[in-house]
Amino acid sequence: MGTGGIAFPPREAGPNWVRLRTLILLRWVAILGQLAAIIAADQFYGLELPLALCFAAVAVSILANVFSITLFPENRRLSESEAFFTLLFDLTQLWLLILLTGGLTNPFTLLVLAPVTISASALRLKSTVLLGGAAILLVTLTAFWHLPLRFADGRELVVPRIFEFGFWLSIIIGIVFLGLYSRRVATEIRSMSEALLATQMALGREQKLTDLAGVVAAAAHELGTPLATIKLVSAELIEELSDHPDLQEDARLIRDQADRCRDILRDMGRAGKDDLHLRQAPLSAVLREAAEPHLARGKRVEFLLGQDAGTGPLQPTILRRPEIIHGLRNLIQNAVDFARSTVWIEADWTDTTVTIRIIDDGEGFPQNVIGRIGDPFVRARRIEPEVSRRPGYEGMGLGLFIAKTLLERSGAELTFANATDPFLPIDERPERCGAVVEAVWPLSTLAAPPAGALGENQRIEG
Repeated sequence: MGTGGIAFPPREAGPNWVRLRTLILLRWVAILGQLAAIIAADQFYGLELPLALCFAAVAVSILANVFSITLFPENRRLSESEAFFTLLFDLTQLWLLILLTGGLTNPFTLLVLAPVTISASALRLKSTVLLGGAAILLVTLTAFWHLPLRFADGRELVVPRIFEFGFWLSIIIGIVFLGLYSRRVATEIRSMSEALLATQMALGREQKLTDLAGVVAAAAHELGTPLATIKLVSAELIEELSDHPDLQEDARLIRDQADRCRDILRDMGRAGKDDLHLRQAPLSAVLREAAEPHLARGKRVEFLLGQDAGTGPLQPTILRRPEIIHGLRNLIQNAVDFARSTVWIEADWTDTTVTIRIIDDGEGFPQNVIGRIGDPFVRARRIEPEVSRRPGYEGMGLGLFIAKTLLERSGAELTFANATDPFLPIDERPERCGAVVEAVWPLSTLAAPPAGALGENQRIEG
């Protein structure tokens, strides 16, 4: 059994992820901080700064914000290139201020990390690499060329070269580390968000199919009586119109069309469930319903009910919840995909729990991903032998993620394991040598209410 299923490759950060309003707000905060630092250095610490040039650099940033607010709506989302050049502008403006205020002796040089971190979180890898490279280049230039900080008496603020080198090195390492760290976290958040969206879509689709089947079955139930009446009356007319062949033929046509309507409704409702009482079913029936799409795919699927011997509690009747059926169906699909010949679906129950195990005779879960099974996109590409085995799938772990998420929401605890050591030679392996997925529910979360507690069937409003 592998980690395949529905495939949605993780979407990388890109266009329209950053709002202009967010960058404008951050820039205002930076402007206020820059003004406060310049005034404090001049008034309280007696440092001789090129105030005109410093305030000019800050004024450029103010003008950029004013123009942005004037020309664009605040809720505008920036394209990839617009966000990149906005961050590059902020980085360059900060570099000019650092250049004018002592270079690496200025502790605020550390703020060059901010644009790179934002880019790593919101932009594509190419933009982040370019911006990070620009930041490293500008910081390196600053180490060799900058205006020194001087006190009012003309003394130059001198920092030991070893400290200056250490500060430069820490900034370079910070750019690389925080860029990688932010990108990794942002990518995982986006992947999880999209996987959860796919889970909701899968559950919504299963719910719609269940509701549609119920509507069809209810229609068949309600139309059964009038169709039977039409058939009875048409049969009587056929007998009474024996002397009028033309009219008798019309009566036969009415009877045949009534039979056709009955057959159509029966076929449409065969996969559905009738009224509220059929929203519940024995555990074995729910398992067979979940497995039904995969029973004719060339693999043997065996159902093993642990309480068939009659020594324990009777088989529980459970609610046909769409999330349980869809989650089990994904697990069974995965087992059938990777089994050599057989899949076993076991069900055990006690007075307090229900346990379902799905076992196959395939290769089992890969050892390098077994600890991460159930996370979306556990792998980025398929192994070549698997392509021939599953030509219709781009397995990236999302199928198991959806199954795990849906079943855990229904109250299950899932465990993933291998039935035997996957490194054993094939001839030494037991029959059930593949992957094992076990789901355990408290019986109270699955059990259907007692007979009569469901209430009356509700009228279907058109």
